Amino acid sequence: MDFPGTLYSASTWIVPILIAITFHEAAHAYAAWKLGDDTAHRLGRVTFNPLKHVDPFGTILIPALLFLTKAPFLFGWAKPVPVAFGRLGHPRRDMAIVAIAGPLTNVVLAFLSAALLRTIPLLPEAVVPWLVKALYQSILLNLILAIFNMLPLPPLDGGRVVLSILPKALARPFAKLEQFGFVILLGIIFLLPMLGRQLGTDLNLFRWVVGIPLRWLTPIFLALAGVTQ
Repeated sequence: MDFPGTLYSASTWIVPILIAITFHEAAHAYAAWKLGDDTAHRLGRVTFNPLKHVDPFGTILIPALLFLTKAPFLFGWAKPVPVAFGRLGHPRRDMAIVAIAGPLTNVVLAFLSAALLRTIPLLPEAVVPWLVKALYQSILLNLILAIFNMLPLPPLDGGRVVLSILPKALARPFAKLEQFGFVILLGIIFLLPMLGRQLGTDLNLFRWVVGIPLRWLTPIFLALAGVTQ
């Protein structure tokens, strides 16, 4: 095993994933704080310190597993930001704003990564190869997180948005899905593809619902970066 090469390659993912996840959660915390709920602020979550947001399973184990198994792309998640929705000024509307703040931040980070790629000719040659790879990974990773988190399933951000716009009669049963959300996600990401391979068919829903929008969006951001495919 080429340990130095593996470490080098891993670092081009580790830095972008820590930034993407940290900024995502900090955006949730900041939006909730400004809209009337200081729960996350009191817990120190309105910060860019990744140690405040890291989840051992979602931030470390899952990305490491995907990297070591040579998955086509990585993703992960951080500790969810606690929000007391009842303390928000307009709970249903503000719930959607707080939810959208995270994925929107990832889109902004993807845009900034694309913009930084345009500055590469101005930088020392020694840092260019690593930085190009890290910024390219940052575009991919932030787009993946934005798309994935907007899937309409609690506790993902898209589920919160759906919950905020559903009539109360439908919102209550939909909210109950949250207790099973994590299990459903693990099933979609890992179990269905494994079952599909056993059955000789493609059941990789994650690749469909995330990969297809990713293939559409990535060329747009690479064009912004001045990268031709």
